[in-house]
Amino acid sequence: MSNKTPIAIIGGSGFSSLPELMRIKTEQVMTEFGAPSAPLLFAELQGQPLVFLARHGDPHIIPPHRVNYRANLRALQQVGVKQVIALAAVGGIAQACPPGRLVVPDQIIDYTYGREQTYFAENLAQVTHIDFTYPYTEGLRQALLQAAGQANIVVTAQGTYAATQGPRLETAAEIRKLEHEGCTIVGMTGMPEAALARELGLGYACLAVVANWAAGKSDRLITLPDIEKTLQGAHQSVNQLLLELFS
Repeated sequence: MSNKTPIAIIGGSGFSSLPELMRIKTEQVMTEFGAPSAPLLFAELQGQPLVFLARHGDPHIIPPHRVNYRANLRALQQVGVKQVIALAAVGGIAQACPPGRLVVPDQIIDYTYGREQTYFAENLAQVTHIDFTYPYTEGLRQALLQAAGQANIVVTAQGTYAATQGPRLETAAEIRKLEHEGCTIVGMTGMPEAALARELGLGYACLAVVANWAAGKSDRLITLPDIEKTLQGAHQSVNQLLLELFS
């Protein structure tokens, strides 16, 4: 992917920084919706400009239901970003999404509530409805999949992301319901992030890292040390994929 317009990477849990970046500067950007989760990091990867934003802050202190998604996406737009790659740690529901697997979802179902969901809420000249039939930008999805193939990284090329409220993890019964409704992975930050990017006209794709089996999908309880260990093991694959993407 060769592009002199900066691409944004939003780093989720376990990905609050990327060591391969050549850092240029950090900048605190303010928006009419407040400050984003952290100062924007302007950097280069393989000579390509990018902007990195830690979704949960740096350090990681903002829970998913408290992230100012509107400020995050607006700040990226204000500095000239046109495309966003969202890194996210998720739980695996489908057998094709085991711990450690990278997933590039193509659909999402929103189970969140009480979050600021839209930019089109006040002082409107007209009511605005976005087309959200396909919530992820297909060209950007395909770029991620192509990079994974070139780097010989196994990915699950499709999936439905269940965006839950958090910050607690789900019950086994809730996961059975999500599975029945067609969800293959579960996370807490996919919405309203994807919809807000669409409202701003930004290309948006998710690179999800399966950190654990979702509740009830294995005979083990979910523990933070196990999640951290899995995410640490996935770092190399994510880094290799991004290096290939930006080459």
